Amino acid sequence: MAGNEVVGPRYCLRQDSCPFFERLILKNNWLMLAVTLAIQAMVSMALLTLPVMAPVVAGALGVSSVYVGVYVAIVYVGAILASLAAGTAVARYGAIRVSQAGLLICALGLALCAVNSVPVIALGALLIGIGYGPVTPASSHLLARTTPASSLSLMFSLKQTGVPLGGVLAGLIVPSLLLVTGWQGALLLVSLLCLVCAVIAQPMRQDMDSDRNPKCPLSLGNLAQPLRLVLSHRALAMLAACSFVFSATQLSLVTYLVTFLHDSLGQGLVAAGMALSVSQLAGVGGRVFWGYVSDRCLGARRMLAVLAALMTLSSVVTALLGTGTPTVLLLGILAVFGASAIGWNGVYLAEVARQAPKGQASLATGGTLAVTFLGVVLGPPLFGALSALFGSYRAGYVALAVPTLICCVLLMRQKNSLSVPGRFKS
Repeated sequence: MAGNEVVGPRYCLRQDSCPFFERLILKNNWLMLAVTLAIQAMVSMALLTLPVMAPVVAGALGVSSVYVGVYVAIVYVGAILASLAAGTAVARYGAIRVSQAGLLICALGLALCAVNSVPVIALGALLIGIGYGPVTPASSHLLARTTPASSLSLMFSLKQTGVPLGGVLAGLIVPSLLLVTGWQGALLLVSLLCLVCAVIAQPMRQDMDSDRNPKCPLSLGNLAQPLRLVLSHRALAMLAACSFVFSATQLSLVTYLVTFLHDSLGQGLVAAGMALSVSQLAGVGGRVFWGYVSDRCLGARRMLAVLAALMTLSSVVTALLGTGTPTVLLLGILAVFGASAIGWNGVYLAEVARQAPKGQASLATGGTLAVTFLGVVLGPPLFGALSALFGSYRAGYVALAVPTLICCVLLMRQKNSLSVPGRFKS
């Protein structure tokens, strides 16, 4: 150990960041937020590009559109592995460099998904997940070091609006691209956008990554450390368990909504894509609103319990939608569903950073996200399997209500240890 550096098999990060860097970030916190938001939106759009076109792609490949859940599962297997490695990668290379690498890997994955071959698309899905996984821990590292405790949930929620914003872009842009360029051309154009975003981030790299420690070792043994950290802290373990259920609900909604509206309610792809965009836009607004309410009024635990209750109600009501449902009512229901099922992440990630040991926000985020992503891996395939078993996507939406209701009850019974506004240790 030299100076104030912490170097070891558990975690390493320079604690004495450059004073110039600290002053720069304090003055340009909104710039950092904008950069992390843009990167988050781009990798989210990359992930959702193929699911938005699922009926067309499935027809071209000669498979059932139900298998889009398998695609999402493969993506998040890669994301789990990448998120576990993100903490030490950020410490060694810096958060911006790790984010740029994620964008480049997503671009390669999208290009492979444009190949008319199921095995090649599966490989592309894995690469998209590997690119997607480290982006959230990297951005959490940047924001946790610079955000005042009183604004933590709001700032993280603003940054996490990049996820539904990416869904909005996918829902609005991809179906139109599909009509003009075909599904393969649409994938390649989104791949190009990922490359452009990585280039745009380069000028920020030197200052924002000045706290990196090139001597931080990378080893397979470090992959287990984030999970050990989470399991050793009761509050982090509770958050991770709830995120498992919430992420399964979120991705089941996002992955199957277009297909459900197209196959079960007879809507066209463009109209279904617009409905997806409405739910995603509601998720954007929800993340900001829930973050503000969490910081100012309810605290994280009660806020997450309220969101779990909304997810339960929305799942049941969505299952009851029919071909005669008025468009305004349908969009309103999907907006509430999106605001809750997509809007929970900012409150959750801010609380993870708040509960993490000092200097280990990215490590704790990586560990909890591994559990979050596991919910994504298992959720959509189970949703698809139940829907296929009962011959209707309505069965899948009803099934989502059960675990979310359990989470609501558990969060309400949990002592107030997860709701400590103003407490911040990272």
